[in-house]
Amino acid sequence: MPRKKKEEETAAPAPVDENVYIAGAGITREDDVAETLRKNYMPYTMSVIISRAIPEIDGFKPSHRKLLYTMYQMGLLTGQRTKSANVVGQTMKLNPHGDQAIYETMVRMARGNETLLHPYVDSKGNFGKAYSRDMAYAASRYTEVKLAKIAEELFRDINKDTVDFVPNYDNTMQEPTLLPATFPSVLVNSNLGIAVGMASSICPFNLAEVCETTVALLKDPDHDISLTLKAPDFPGGGILYRDPEVLREVYENGRGSFRIRSRYEYFRDSRCIEVTEIPPSTSVEAIMDKVIDLVKTGKVKEIADIRDETDKNGLKIAIDLKRGVDPDEFMKKMFRLTPLEDTFSCNFTLLIGGVPKLLGAKQILLEWIEFRRQCIARRTQYDLNGKLARLHLLEGLEKILLDIDKAIKIIRETEEEKDVIPNLMIGFGIDEIQANFIAEIRLRHLNREYILTRVAETEQIRKDIDELREILGNRKLIDRIIMKEQAEVAKKYAQPRRTKLADFFDEADSEEAPKVPDYPVTIFFTREGYFKKITPQSLRMSGAQRLKEGDEIIDTIECKNDINLLFFTNQSNCYKAKAADFDETKASVIGDYVPSKLGMAEGEVCTGMIATSDFSGNGVFFYDNGKAAKVPLNAYETKLNRKKLTGACSSKGNLVRTAGITDDREFAVFSTNGRCLLINSALIPLKTTKSTQGVQVMTLRKGQTVREVAPSEVIVKGSMHRYRSKNLPAAGALFHDTDAQDGVSRE
Repeated sequence: MPRKKKEEETAAPAPVDENVYIAGAGITREDDVAETLRKNYMPYTMSVIISRAIPEIDGFKPSHRKLLYTMYQMGLLTGQRTKSANVVGQTMKLNPHGDQAIYETMVRMARGNETLLHPYVDSKGNFGKAYSRDMAYAASRYTEVKLAKIAEELFRDINKDTVDFVPNYDNTMQEPTLLPATFPSVLVNSNLGIAVGMASSICPFNLAEVCETTVALLKDPDHDISLTLKAPDFPGGGILYRDPEVLREVYENGRGSFRIRSRYEYFRDSRCIEVTEIPPSTSVEAIMDKVIDLVKTGKVKEIADIRDETDKNGLKIAIDLKRGVDPDEFMKKMFRLTPLEDTFSCNFTLLIGGVPKLLGAKQILLEWIEFRRQCIARRTQYDLNGKLARLHLLEGLEKILLDIDKAIKIIRETEEEKDVIPNLMIGFGIDEIQANFIAEIRLRHLNREYILTRVAETEQIRKDIDELREILGNRKLIDRIIMKEQAEVAKKYAQPRRTKLADFFDEADSEEAPKVPDYPVTIFFTREGYFKKITPQSLRMSGAQRLKEGDEIIDTIECKNDINLLFFTNQSNCYKAKAADFDETKASVIGDYVPSKLGMAEGEVCTGMIATSDFSGNGVFFYDNGKAAKVPLNAYETKLNRKKLTGACSSKGNLVRTAGITDDREFAVFSTNGRCLLINSALIPLKTTKSTQGVQVMTLRKGQTVREVAPSEVIVKGSMHRYRSKNLPAAGALFHDTDAQDGVSRE
């Protein structure tokens, strides 16, 4: 009874004194937001980028690498398949992110899913299909897997110190930081990843072309890879438009978008079109949904029936046409209106030495070559160390072979076993390692044949050591090994190209430009990148322009609603639009912010605009470093009505002013030291390359830049001859406010 009472007293909560004051309670603490983000969000961001979402030079994310290495350790390169659930469970020793995430990673690498051009997992069972949204994969307990034959190339010599190993998350196992792939797997299979603030989207290329390009770069680092690496090759096939400008951008800078078109076959007897290959960025269900929606809204009336006939033999979308429908014209329309023609956007962001970098395809191959050189050098050093250790033992054996009886006598006359090794060391002048080796030789091996064999082995090892040392000291020999590996891989695993290439698509095939209402408008473009389109009637009612504080109008153009607009950005891109793409507005509003309206990248701002009705005439570009360029506007006209052009102007200077001209005119160029120079565009030579920086027109002192450029008649009046020069470049003259047309000081 007393014990029970004591337990009740112990369990009873202590009384709360309402008068007790708790320090800090109810007080709002002010923290610096930037500091809080740095301490809490930045570590998470770096973890996602480095340890999860961005692939490395071997072509794998950590989740891929952990799964494949687990299968390698399980002996699944040979033998029978095992249940996927077994592999998933073993992988959790390296990757503790849950069985479902691991299994989904396995599914995408499996042959049955058809995501990869060269699958690394040989699968049995239902793994779903990459081209179908609704074909779900079976549970891991029903499917079976093993490593595909090509996976041998990922793990070759991994046990010869070719790559670094680190402890797993609980310090019970070792795992590789990279896989020593013998071919550039990073470009052979596609890889997509979304991190925090960055993403990666790597398209696949044909294995034979990648290996050929690698060999060509080993022979000549300045090799033009477009000669050997023709274009991406997608597992789902299709037809890819091979735009040389896009290829150059992807190969040099790692960004660009490829247009891919579905492949189809028309059966005249049944009036049926069968689509058998689609772009990798869409799915059967997405195409079906879009087509059905177009039929319901009355935009497509040529279809009698549409069916998804995808089965175990592959993808198939059957479209029955009504009588009298031209199948080719119908498919042109479908390519324009549905995902039967789509784009694949490339973003070649990789982790190089733990640092995310955006690299072109050529630079990726050069980085991989350097990585492979290190792997071969480390493997060679490993073999060399093994040969040296073996030679050391055999050299000790050579010493006792001269007097075997003496060695036997030393062993026999030694009273205690622990003294055998020291006595052998003293008797023959050998070290402990050699003495241990000799002491372990069996009596049956002390015969003439064994002795002669060991002597011959010693001679061969010395030759091997010389060869290995020669390889380590000569990079050309390492490069020859890489070339040989590329030839072997291409011979064993290369496949015919699946994605067919087209040099061009007709404009009518790709995009039918809608009719644009044609009526007069006045457009305004400001220094901060705002755009207004105002009708003459609205402009007459209110002419006072509302602008953002500190902003000013730099272009005012009276034109038609269907005029073409070229917007140039600080990243050397050109975004094409029409005035009709912008809504009509009033002078009392700020207008449309062009970077947001046209979907420009983060940090990309609009620095200039050119308006042209037919792309005749020239574009003049002035840069802050005093240079100017003149380029024909027809260089920006494209058959495919592309909305974004890369490399549209020079990236070596900041763009201060752009202008479209049909006849040569005079411009006033102002520098930051208060000087003005009048330049006639006729003195600027015409260039055909859009990205040219042009010629130096204004001489600038150290620390000075061009800050403003405008048509001379808008700014300058009075003694204009003071600011002209017979020869370019010139420094100009100090500008007087009395010569300002608008009365505004330009100091």
